Order: sequence, then structure tokens, then C-alpha cells
Amino acid sequence: MRRRTEPWTPPRERVCEHALTWIKPSFLWMMYRCGWGTKEGQETVLAVEISRAGFEWALTNACLSGYARGTHPDRATWQRQVKRAPARVQWDPERDLRLQPRPYRSLQLGLSGEASRRYADEWTIAIREVTPRRRVEDELLAHLRE
Repeated sequence: MRRRTEPWTPPRERVCEHALTWIKPSFLWMMYRCGWGTKEGQETVLAVEISRAGFEWALTNACLSGYARGTHPDRATWQRQVKRAPARVQWDPERDLRLQPRPYRSLQLGLSGEASRRYADEWTIAIREVTPRRRVEDELLAHLRE
């Protein structure tokens, strides 16, 4: 586990001003996205612990990632909100142990601009590599996916 003692600055060549950093609280949804850590370039699985205050700030300052009639006055208003908002909320199907969609959804929280900076410099409490845990779980659950 890595405890933060000073602000972390990512290498500039790996930062994209237009990309979103996604917080995905669901472990199984993350396993779905990285194929239980078997997808090329996604073999290492990290669990990032952030502060409750940071998570709440992101939610408070978030906009829905998609236009929702009845929630937004019109599409143009939503588009302006998305451009200004430092965070975006979307809901994707939760996954079961076989990584099949469940009938309910899991929160995904996209961060950009100020929210990304706060995430890296203020909110991150700890980063844990959970790859060994993931491998054990994958082996134990392999028979479910057959």
C-alpha cells in the first residue's frame, strides 16, 4: 500500500486534458472492464481509496453524462452543464460473479479538470495493489464462468 505524503503529479506526457478519470466503486464492474485482469495493459489491478469529502464534492459538482428529458430543460442546457461540470455521473449495469449484467446499475463517476486535480492531490488516501487477491478470486470463481 502506498500512503500519500505529498501531492502526486502524473507525467505530463500521460495526461490528456480532455480525458476523464473514472471512479468505479464496484469491484465486480472493474473486473468486468479489465477481464479479471487478463486484458492486455490491464493486468495490474489497483484499489484507490479516496476521502468521503472528496467523493461527496465530486457528486455535488457532477452532471449526468447523458441528456435526460425531464431532468434537463433542454439538450442545449445539458450540453452547457456537461462542458462546465468537473464531474460526470453515469450508471452502468452491475455485474455478477460471472460478470454478467445484473438487473440494477452501478455508479460510475468521471472526473476532469479541477476534480481530477483534487482527486490526485487531495482526495487519494491510499493505493493498494489487489492483483494477487484478484488472481485468487479468479481461480476460485473460474468454475462459475464455464
